[in-house]
Amino acid sequence: MTKIEWVMQQVSTLIDQKQLSEGGRVPSVRQFAQQLGCSVSTVVEAYARLVSTGILESRIGAGYYVCKPSTTRTLLVEHSIEYSREVDPLWISRQSLDAHDDMLKPGCGWLPKEWMPEQTLRKALKTAAKSDSSFLLDYSIPHGHVNLRRYIARKREIYDVTLNLKQILISDSATHSIDLIFRHLLKAGDTVLIDDPCYFNFRALIKAHGLNCIAVSYGKNGPDVEAFKQALHFQPKLYLTNSGLHNPTGAALSMQTAFEIAKLAEQSGLTIVEDDIFAELEYLHAPRYLTLLGLKQVIQIGSFTKTLSAAVRCGYIIAQEAMIEQLIDLNISTHFNTSHLNAEIIYQALMDSSYGRHIEWVKKQLQKQMMETVKKLALLEIHPVVIPKAGIFLWCQLPVHIDAAQLSKNCLAKGIILAPGNSFSQAQNAGQFMRFNVAQCIDKKVFDVLTLCLNELQLQNVG
Repeated sequence: MTKIEWVMQQVSTLIDQKQLSEGGRVPSVRQFAQQLGCSVSTVVEAYARLVSTGILESRIGAGYYVCKPSTTRTLLVEHSIEYSREVDPLWISRQSLDAHDDMLKPGCGWLPKEWMPEQTLRKALKTAAKSDSSFLLDYSIPHGHVNLRRYIARKREIYDVTLNLKQILISDSATHSIDLIFRHLLKAGDTVLIDDPCYFNFRALIKAHGLNCIAVSYGKNGPDVEAFKQALHFQPKLYLTNSGLHNPTGAALSMQTAFEIAKLAEQSGLTIVEDDIFAELEYLHAPRYLTLLGLKQVIQIGSFTKTLSAAVRCGYIIAQEAMIEQLIDLNISTHFNTSHLNAEIIYQALMDSSYGRHIEWVKKQLQKQMMETVKKLALLEIHPVVIPKAGIFLWCQLPVHIDAAQLSKNCLAKGIILAPGNSFSQAQNAGQFMRFNVAQCIDKKVFDVLTLCLNELQLQNVG
């Protein structure tokens, strides 16, 4: 607790103990500073913050007074969350984001905060605070942070893709990027292709935009080519997928499948939107549609959420210059601007020499934890469909007669947030599957609760 917070606490205590009454004048700044043995500036700041929170009010020339209790103050108190929501594409997000610190989240889509490069970010924050005032005070230029775009362009060179800076737009997140692309290219009632299973928020965005979707089965080598070919008869406007490591299966697109899908897309004029958000976690880079088809038919998006920070939101879109120009106009009209400060913080963190070491450490930890989690799940008769080569996720089949949604609800009541297959898939057997985040499966309690809830459900089924 800082000195300022301590002074604020002293004032609140005096109010609670009725030593300072409603409408009453509080001690002067100098008097209270002398009484508490602290500086006048500390009390000035404490009083100012108490004014901001509605506890005190400042009267010009008369000092500070205790406010009347706000009629809305009780409505602003945070209450415990009721987890009664039915399982849908947003179920996992709502449970994970609402969760208290003591809940475990093997169903969430991010790394534990202990795995994130906190010191690198703190250093980047300090550097950004000392940088040009434009990062702190001004709007960004329409395309976004110049040096971050240069970094993104350099990273595409490993895929044999050469970009210029006008082909890159900085966004606030990968989700923001998809929303812009949908707004620009689609209208309600249009049809799009997605993988089955796929990242649950893809399905949520499709629903929010009033689109129709066709789900194509996704296996260990990528989408089912024949099913993809048949889906093209419905004349979809675009195909939304993960490049690199697939969410939720953890599978990696094979070169043969990539060529076949790219050929079908080229013949039909289909636009592919590939989400490259897990690129940093690959050991060997899977083929990219951007490499095979170029910007004429591929839009690539990504962000830095998975490896740097979920709090400092920043993403990007790679597309043809003409499309980027149109997306900029749309972004200005709907969002006006993206966070220049966030982009600067992200850029400074990426430039720090510790970032590369952090990525290598994370990949090794994930590989180790992947094998450990597979072994522990096998003891519960839960088996992955694919053993991923890298990444965060395992897409697993549950024991016979166990429903993923019900198992998730039972585990949630015991402090464990899972990711039921119903959120990722439209298939009839989706309830037999579950996505596990191996980085969030370290705590023994995860498997203790899973064991207990599985046994309870199996007994109910027998009964």
